[in-house]
Amino acid sequence: MPLNPLQTLVMILAVAAGCALTRFLPFWLFPEKRKVPPVVRYLGGTLPPAMMGFLVVYCLKDMDLVASPHGLPEGIAIGCIVLIHTWKRNVLLSIGGGTAVFMVLTRILE
Repeated sequence: MPLNPLQTLVMILAVAAGCALTRFLPFWLFPEKRKVPPVVRYLGGTLPPAMMGFLVVYCLKDMDLVASPHGLPEGIAIGCIVLIHTWKRNVLLSIGGGTAVFMVLTRILE
């Protein structure tokens, strides 16, 4: 169902307002003068590693160890991610490098 111009404008404004609200809300709730509650500091330190763990599990959930190539591209890519991250300590570089290795290996081995 195509949208008319008014519906399109309303949708764009709603998305922009939602985006702006999520960007500004932390600064309104926790100004520089107020101390951040301990639970928020705890969640800020705990959630990023937990989300990375969830993403790893999600990415590996459909891996088939019985069929060829027996999870070899995934295993080598994870090893490359660990090596690059240990060497450079750069999340973007390690994820990008591991993704590139995985894509090359899936084209070669499958």
